[in-house]
Amino acid sequence: MRSSWSVLALVLVAGAVVIPSLFRQPASLTVYCAHDAIFADDIIRLFEKRSGIAVEVRYDEEANKSLGLTNLLIAEKDRPRCDVFWNNQTLGTIRLMDHGVLAPFKGTGYERIPSPFKDVGGHWTGFAARMRVFIVNSEQLTATEEEVAELLASESLNTVAIAIPLYGTTLTHYSVLAAEMGLEELKKWHHSLQARGIREARGNGSVKDLVAEGACALGFTDTDDVFVAMDQGKPVKMLPIRTTAGKTIVIPNSVAMIRGCQHPDAAQKFIDFLLSAEVELLLAQSASRQIPLGDVDRSRLPDSVQELMNWAGQGVEMEAAAQLNDSVLEWLSGEYVQQ
Repeated sequence: MRSSWSVLALVLVAGAVVIPSLFRQPASLTVYCAHDAIFADDIIRLFEKRSGIAVEVRYDEEANKSLGLTNLLIAEKDRPRCDVFWNNQTLGTIRLMDHGVLAPFKGTGYERIPSPFKDVGGHWTGFAARMRVFIVNSEQLTATEEEVAELLASESLNTVAIAIPLYGTTLTHYSVLAAEMGLEELKKWHHSLQARGIREARGNGSVKDLVAEGACALGFTDTDDVFVAMDQGKPVKMLPIRTTAGKTIVIPNSVAMIRGCQHPDAAQKFIDFLLSAEVELLLAQSASRQIPLGDVDRSRLPDSVQELMNWAGQGVEMEAAAQLNDSVLEWLSGEYVQQ
C-alpha cells in the first residue's frame, strides 16, 4: 500500500510539472501601430515567424491615427495594455516620453541608428524615414523649385492642396515651421493659404489623389504617397519641401517600449528587430520606399531611394519642433473646432 501511494505521489508531482507546460500560453506581444497596415503587417508577421512570439496589433484610421494612438497611450498610462508603440513619426512619440509613458531601452538596434534620430536616454528610436515633398502634376507644371515657389506666392491657390494640419505629418510640418518662424508667423502663413483658396483635404492620400487626377497642380504630401501615384502610372513628380533655412523635413518612423508593459522581454526583441538593417531594407524596397537611417547595403536600394537619401542628409533637427508640437496642436484645434 505504501508503495502504491509513493507511485501515485510521483505521478501527481510529474503531472503538476507537465500539465501546465502543455497548456502554457505562447509568448505574446501587443503593438499599437500608426504605420500603414499594408506595409507594417508583413514586417510584424515575419517577426512572429522568426521569434515564435504572437503579436496582437492595434491599427487606427488614416486621418488621425498617430494622434489617436498617442492620446490612447496617455490615457492608459497607469494601466498599460500596449507593449510597443510603432509610430509613423517622432513628435508624438516625444510627447509620450514627456508624459512619462515610455521606458528606456538601448539594444542592438538602438546602437546602429545615428544620434540625430534617437533619444539620448533610449526612450525612442527612429528608423525608415519619409520626407515631406511637393507632389506635382507634370502635365500642368514643369516641376521646378522656381515654378513651385511662384505658384505658392500667387494670389490664388485653388490648384494647390494640403491635408488638414491637425494630424500626422502635416502637423509635424507645421511644428517644424513654428520652430523656425515662430508661432505667430506660422498663423499668418496658414491664414494666408486659406485666404487665397488652398484646398484642404482629409489626409495626405487625398492630396495625392487630387494632384494625380489633375484636379490640382500641386500638393503638400509625403514621399510614400507620391510613390503610390507613380506606381499607378499617374503623371506626377516630386520636389523636396524646404524650410526658409533651406532644410528638408525628414520624418522617421519611431519605436518605443511602454513603461510598465506586460511583456518587456518580447518588446525588446521586437524593437531590435524593427531597428535592424534587414527591416530598413525591406521598407526601402517596399512600395513606400522608406529611407534607411542606419547603415545598409546601398547596392540593394532602389534608385529612387538613393536620391531621397541625398535629400534626407539636409534634414532639419526636430527637437525644437517637438517642444512646440502641443502649442501648435492647441492652436489648430481651436481653428478647426470654430469652423
